Amino acid sequence: MHDTWKQFEENSITHSAAHHLIAIKELKESRGYARVTDVARHLNITTGSASTNLKSLKTKGLIAEDENRFLSLSPEGEALAAAVQARKHILEKFLRDVLEVDPEQAEVDACKTEHLISSETARKLERFVNGFLANKNEKAA
Repeated sequence: MHDTWKQFEENSITHSAAHHLIAIKELKESRGYARVTDVARHLNITTGSASTNLKSLKTKGLIAEDENRFLSLSPEGEALAAAVQARKHILEKFLRDVLEVDPEQAEVDACKTEHLISSETARKLERFVNGFLANKNEKAA
């Protein structure tokens, strides 16, 4: 019997944690800073919830908070956030442009699975999608 179900449990971060990392990344890119209250507002959750979730990410070494309460991503946190964003992008593109799923549903489904697929699967899916779309565009031309 395969222990595939265990691999699900061994994912490095949860769906919620992925969104917290991405929120910090997006806030820092758009504003230059991120605090717990900014993350809470960005994710439309309570400050208490954000604080609890961010504490866990600090413990894992994925984020840091300075003396002025500004949050930053560690190199590992930055890499995880970027990887999740890239996976969401390719999943959404696959669902929308290859399977022709409604764009709103494609975004929802991509969001649900973005942190679950392996980097190998994401790379191969991206190669497939790009090849499929290039072939589709050649035939249309």
